[in-house]
Amino acid sequence: MPSPTATTEQFPVRVFGGPTALFDYGGLRFLTDPTFDAPGDFPTPGGPVLTKTAPAAGGPADLGPIDVVLLSHDEHADNLDVSGRALLADVPLTLTTPGGGRRLGGKAQGLADWQSIELDRPGGGTITVTGVPAVHGPGAREEVEPLTGEVVGFVLTAAGLPTVYISGDNASLDLVRRIAERFGPVDTAVLFAGAPRFPVLFDGRCIVLDSAQTAEAAQLLGARRVVPVHYDGWAHFTEGRDELAAAFTAAGLADRLDWGHRG
Repeated sequence: MPSPTATTEQFPVRVFGGPTALFDYGGLRFLTDPTFDAPGDFPTPGGPVLTKTAPAAGGPADLGPIDVVLLSHDEHADNLDVSGRALLADVPLTLTTPGGGRRLGGKAQGLADWQSIELDRPGGGTITVTGVPAVHGPGAREEVEPLTGEVVGFVLTAAGLPTVYISGDNASLDLVRRIAERFGPVDTAVLFAGAPRFPVLFDGRCIVLDSAQTAEAAQLLGARRVVPVHYDGWAHFTEGRDELAAAFTAAGLADRLDWGHRG
């Protein structure tokens, strides 16, 4: 639970398209799911081809030094592409799934559900990053993970700072409810959306939240601000900014939306 003395002051979030966002928190610079390759087709071993339709709004050279990458998973090019993998070599710490930590090696570390790590802040004190559950498709994890892999979300907390939730490629509102029970209300929620679908997976059902579910997640979390990501730049995203805006308006939450600073 957030400290009653925590500030609710919001911090800027810079978005690059797809799932990639950059923000400073507690004196450290965090980057989510780095994807900076040019548009094109990206095969998925044993799965569908992912088609990137628009370039990122900036590149690795525009980021400045990154302290921590929060990587929801390493197995899909719309979450970690070739340029993103190259970027990890220069980052002191990448937090990801337990399997991803083993695959990436080096400075990558996996977080299991509810496992936390303490990061030293430059001015003293610490930031706690907790790995939180996520599932990349409809249904139980044991049914979903053999097809779409393991995914992790993150919650950031620190004395005197807002509580931040980064969902990763999560499709389960039940898991959002569990996270809200432990950490809510959340000051900033970076929610992966876009209603991605593939006809060959789960009968075409969404493998990440659709727009209405994203608004419901915001309600469950008691989120003061929602920064949507993972809704543009790829052909398998079936709902974009217009659908998100409409869903949040219908839920009476339009004032919670923050589209971030582009590029």
